[in-house]
Amino acid sequence: MRFKRILFSGTLFCLLSAAATAQVMEVGANVGAGGYLGDLNPKNPFDVSGAAFGAFVKANLDPYWAIGLHYNHGKIKDNDATSSNADFRNRNLNFSTPLNELSFQVDFNFFDYFSGGGRKNFSPYIFAGIGGVLFNPRATYYGQEYELKYYHTEGRTYRNYAISIPYGAGIKYRISDHWGLLTQLGYRTAHTDYLDDVGDKYPQTDVYGRDDRENPVRVNLSNPSPFPQNVRPGDQRGDYRKYDTYFFFHVGISYTFISDKCFTF
Repeated sequence: MRFKRILFSGTLFCLLSAAATAQVMEVGANVGAGGYLGDLNPKNPFDVSGAAFGAFVKANLDPYWAIGLHYNHGKIKDNDATSSNADFRNRNLNFSTPLNELSFQVDFNFFDYFSGGGRKNFSPYIFAGIGGVLFNPRATYYGQEYELKYYHTEGRTYRNYAISIPYGAGIKYRISDHWGLLTQLGYRTAHTDYLDDVGDKYPQTDVYGRDDRENPVRVNLSNPSPFPQNVRPGDQRGDYRKYDTYFFFHVGISYTFISDKCFTF
């Protein structure tokens, strides 16, 4: 909770400080899809796995630069059982997690543009920033869902939040002085390897899910492979990359509040 309060307070302070000198404020919303690169999907950077949506407020400092506070929600998932890689199918892991992200981002427009007016009606742009993400990976076996964080499937604990570094590119298009459209693809490097609950080695002792009347099948959550003899304690469970990555593809709409003091062109 302290991490979330510090992140939100710092981001809001930066935005409000800039907004005090900005001439144009902009609010918007977007919808789209999310996906991830990690231990269950190490190669496909466009593997969409769930819906996403978000909202933002921006301060346009001039026709080229803007800063903003962004909230994004999405869901990512993957399943070894559907992989084209036979080793992954034998490993038999799966996960899904919601993502709740709050970030501070800086936009740079390549053309002389802003949604409140300018020489250009559209512009490609890039963005980068810093933020935080909340996540909670779950797995499903035999129709039962398990909240993996509490099972310590690799014999260690991890936090369900992390610093994230957003970066990406998009296109903005002005419909009128107040309204604009946008589309963008943005990746996030999460400073955790556990968005998917996989990051290190098989534990020394197998970790089993709850076993009761509602969960009659005893599942080895650390190694649900149908061929458990293929792995030993201490063998690598995921890939060797330090961090997981997730992405959002968005289309959105924004409304700009134009002040009496407009940009001078």
